[in-house]
Amino acid sequence: MATLRKKHHTLLLLCAILTIVGCTGKQMDADRAEMTETVRNAQHNLKMGWEYDGQRHQMRLAELYYRKSYEILRDDPSQDWFTYADAGYRYACLLRQRGDMEGALTIATEVLKKAEGNENFPVAHEAFLRALMAECQLALAMPEAAKQNYAKAYERQLTVLDGEQKGDLNLAVMCSNFFLSSLEMGEYDEAGEWLSRYEEEFRVYERSDDCDSLIVSEHHGLLALYKAQLLQATGRAKDAAAVYAAIPQSQLVNPACIESAVKYLMDAGRYDEAADMYARLDMTFAAVDSARTTFDVISHGLAPRYIANRRAGRIAEALEVADKTYAAIDSALVWEKQSDAAELAVIYQTHEKDLAIEKSEARATIYRIILASTAVILLLIAYLLYRAHKYNKELMEKNRSLYEQMQQRERAEDVQREQMQSQPTESLSQNKQLYRRLCELMKDPAVYTDAETNHETLARLLGTNRTYINDALHECADITPADFINQYRIRHAARLLASTNDPIGIIIEQSGITNRATFSRLFREHYSMTPSEYRLAARAETKLA
Repeated sequence: MATLRKKHHTLLLLCAILTIVGCTGKQMDADRAEMTETVRNAQHNLKMGWEYDGQRHQMRLAELYYRKSYEILRDDPSQDWFTYADAGYRYACLLRQRGDMEGALTIATEVLKKAEGNENFPVAHEAFLRALMAECQLALAMPEAAKQNYAKAYERQLTVLDGEQKGDLNLAVMCSNFFLSSLEMGEYDEAGEWLSRYEEEFRVYERSDDCDSLIVSEHHGLLALYKAQLLQATGRAKDAAAVYAAIPQSQLVNPACIESAVKYLMDAGRYDEAADMYARLDMTFAAVDSARTTFDVISHGLAPRYIANRRAGRIAEALEVADKTYAAIDSALVWEKQSDAAELAVIYQTHEKDLAIEKSEARATIYRIILASTAVILLLIAYLLYRAHKYNKELMEKNRSLYEQMQQRERAEDVQREQMQSQPTESLSQNKQLYRRLCELMKDPAVYTDAETNHETLARLLGTNRTYINDALHECADITPADFINQYRIRHAARLLASTNDPIGIIIEQSGITNRATFSRLFREHYSMTPSEYRLAARAETKLA
């Protein structure tokens, strides 16, 4: 849920930015004539923060400029309430984003304290600052204070809208965040109220002329998933399952919906489905995000996935996720070091007095990054080679053991058939006599390597009908005619794999099975390995012999 709430807070922040920035240019242009040097400096730093905020790996620089802008107007915010509020809010958001909840709460509290009773303070900023405070208070185990700020944030956002529901996405996303937080706190009645407000606000948006069909589809899915989560949390598992089952698959395609579905499935103990949903999440993130691995991804993505696979009994998949986690930790450390070094280098460039020092340190940093990256890559390659070697060795041992078992089984089957052949004909039933004749017939490879051979062919060659063939095979070998013929074909192919160097495609044609996929499936079912693995196992056994 933490990851999902973080994504929704990110969406809320983006909506807030679009709402706030839309009026920024006009406001600044109108006041430009009366602008003091202090205000110009504060606005310049705020714009620099916006610029770096939009870049993927420049959050430290964005935080630096937001802090500068905020501190310039800190003593006298009345010079430009908008710049002070915006810089303070964004600075607090970035503090919260990197885990400094106390620092973010301190900044938001100070900004709101100075804004008390001031009519020039932007109401929209107050709403978002209170929502930010609530999240920080919730993280700091202050649930009652968080609930009060959630309610105040909602009221202030309604004030921005003149107290009416206008289908405002900011308000809808805010309600969804409050729902998730209430659900996490175990306040199910309040969670239900926030969910209803979210649904009502979004219903108004859906009726508006400028609604986006993709957003509508996403939120329909989220609404249903939230209902399922709330029903599951309140002990109504059957109702929750019914709500979840009614959600169209077309609404389970974006990361937020898939993660919410995973949360419900994990709470419901449906670990197999949760593991499958995690696999679907991989493909979604491949299209949305780059290959960057962060500790948040490890904590909120890989760790729950490991739990889902382990509890679902998928031990192999769980071990695979564990291996990915170890590799992801190394990757996250590399990314963190690279990001820190790059941002620090740009910070140094802002100080002209240290320009010469910065250049030399930047070069040294780059060299260190290259050396560190090279070392990490070499270690990773060595590790992968070691894992591949170990895996291949284990696989070869397993396949060689399987090969020996299959050889013993086939020899036992041959002995059984020879014993039947040695019995007097008069002591055998009609079905056993017919089965013995079938075994004699199949000693000729030309019979079963003919792709046209089927149960009708066998009946015609033995001068009987297919019903008798079916009965004989069912009684004596508990097998169908098709499987009986395919057994001989697969064993014939196995002999060719072990004794010749012919390509597998040629051997398939010689076996009497015309479809390569069918051959591969039948071969794996019979020998529990692929044709290539069987050939290697057979040759290894021959060398040992």
